[in-house]
This record gives sequence, structure tokens and C-alpha cells, in this order.
Amino acid sequence: MSIDWYEMFAFSMSPLELFIRGTVIYWFLLFAFRTFLQRDLGAVGVADILVLVLIADASQNAMAGEYKSISDGLVLICTILAWNVLFDHLCFRFPRIRRLLQPPALRLIQDGHVLRRNLRSENLTLDELMAKLREHEITDVAEVREAFMESDGVITVIPRGRDAAGGAKGNDRARAP
Repeated sequence: MSIDWYEMFAFSMSPLELFIRGTVIYWFLLFAFRTFLQRDLGAVGVADILVLVLIADASQNAMAGEYKSISDGLVLICTILAWNVLFDHLCFRFPRIRRLLQPPALRLIQDGHVLRRNLRSENLTLDELMAKLREHEITDVAEVREAFMESDGVITVIPRGRDAAGGAKGNDRARAP
């Protein structure tokens, strides 16, 4: 059995077509993820991995048009990586784009009071919020000056006992994983 080196590395379709296919699917998936799967509690669960694998499998043929060579796959991978790097750079340089692509921190607790409307907007239950607070040895919402859900889904907790300048009088800023 011999290896056909030419077939392994020759393009089976135009690199421009691969670029366009990769771009269209990337933009669609970016829109879908930013719209419907904005953030979670900073954890990746089995269901999240399953969704990503299924989306990758479902979109593979649309992106690649059943490519056959390594070169086709490399062009497609580079296209997706390039868009990702470009968006990261644009988010860093331009606040308007960052606000569009990354949701702002959402206040969940203010002065010991739970903001239930904001919990509902993230489909976050009070039990889930309390579990995150307990991870940092906070058992009562009244102990919290402010808590935020960050754009990456991490819950940041600022306990009472901190002065207005942000200096710690007690515990340092606690971050829920």
C-alpha cells in the first residue's frame, strides 16, 4: 500500500471557497453563541461539550464541502483561528465592539439585596447564587455589598467591610469559579 502524497496535500477545492465557507459558518456560530448561549456560571459541563461537538460535526460539512486533503483542512482551521484572533484584538482596541460581543458585568446583589430581575435574565436561581456565595464562606446575602456575573460567567463577590476606595477591611475580593 503506497501513500499518495499529492492527494494528501493538494487542494481538493479552491482555498478562497474554503475561506468563504469558514467565514460564513464562523460568523453564524458567533452570532448564535453570543445571542443564545451568552454565558454560564463559569463552568463547562458535559452538556456544553456535547453541544459544541454536535455543532462542530453539523457545521463541518457546510464549512468544508467534504474536503479531502490536509491542506483543505489547514486553510479552514486557519480561517477560523484568524477570525477568532481578529475579534479578540478588535474587542481589546474598540470598546463599542467589546460591548457588542461581550456582555457587561451584571449586578446580582446590591447592598445585601438580591436583584431578582437580573437573576431571571440569566436563568440563575437563588439556590445557584447561594451555592456560589457559600464557596467563599458567605452564608447570608446580607454579608455581600455587591455581586456581579462577569462576561465570562464568573460571579465576583465584594463582601461588606470594604471601604469606598476599595481597600480591604476584611476579606479580599472573592471570585467564584
